Amino acid sequence: MTPLIVVDRVSKRFRPSLSLGEKIAAGLGSPVETRTVHAVDHVSLVIRKGEVLGLVGESGCGKSTLGRVIAGIHPPSEGAARIDGEPIMSDARTPVKATTRIQMIFQDPFASLDPRIRIGETIAEGPIAHGLVSKGKAAAYAGEWLRRVGMPADAAGRFPHQFSGGQRQRIAIARALAMQPDVLICDEPVASLDVSIQAQIVNLFLQLRRELGLTMLFISHDLGVVRHISDRIAVMYLGRIVETGPSAEVYARPRHPYTRALLDSVPKLVTGADEMVTFKPIMGELPSPLSPPPGCHFHLRCPKVQPLCKAEAPTLVGEARAVACHFPLPD
Repeated sequence: MTPLIVVDRVSKRFRPSLSLGEKIAAGLGSPVETRTVHAVDHVSLVIRKGEVLGLVGESGCGKSTLGRVIAGIHPPSEGAARIDGEPIMSDARTPVKATTRIQMIFQDPFASLDPRIRIGETIAEGPIAHGLVSKGKAAAYAGEWLRRVGMPADAAGRFPHQFSGGQRQRIAIARALAMQPDVLICDEPVASLDVSIQAQIVNLFLQLRRELGLTMLFISHDLGVVRHISDRIAVMYLGRIVETGPSAEVYARPRHPYTRALLDSVPKLVTGADEMVTFKPIMGELPSPLSPPPGCHFHLRCPKVQPLCKAEAPTLVGEARAVACHFPLPD
């Protein structure tokens, strides 16, 4: 498949605002240490046309930030993200999103929907602004997209608080699709939903992918959901991609110790005479992105750490299966 999205050595750093005490200290002439959050660290990856790429990792590893850079919400601090060779962000001094071909669906549908605006207006607002539909046809246009995601026609005249969490997420999906995108960035889209509703939303994504030929980046910490929906998987740890490959192969034969640890940490029911749930939690805590460790970021928690791991950052090596590890697990 042809690469549609190309992420080329993208980094994203944030500088948190100073606290009141720090501002006072700075005003008195005292030195104030500048803090920088290294959210994404020189990430390169491709998303091929028509595929679903799953992006997994622990909370705080930079998944959502990377998704927002690809969606054109955050400008990268370094590197570039492109769609069909064209920059996703403009080259202006104040970067703005340069394309509507990429749309994002957020984790919390209630927070992402304006509580003061009726659903039909919410869905039609973007398409009207970008000339995809006229004001006269906007109501029918919004109704059609609501129907496509399994919502009743009268939903257009109601407000977000009148719907359940699963229904609100369907509305958020309809709003994104109404922009007629080529790519959907799905940021933990089922994390806040009940398990039974999660399955319905995942099946809806699969159905829409078949019908519309969508390309998707599916961000989640739930390995079971990602395995079900993704063609390929990228594993992220503290701002870096540590392993990529076809979904079935990564799950069956992980090559990076972190990927292995992630899979081992998922509870499993062992059946037999004495049924029990087994899992192995990942040792240690995710280091702070304010001060990432040198070398391989995972070396503080890795059971196979060697002196080289502490001194030198590994590069992502391979094509169909790629791993960033000095001492990868056997294939």
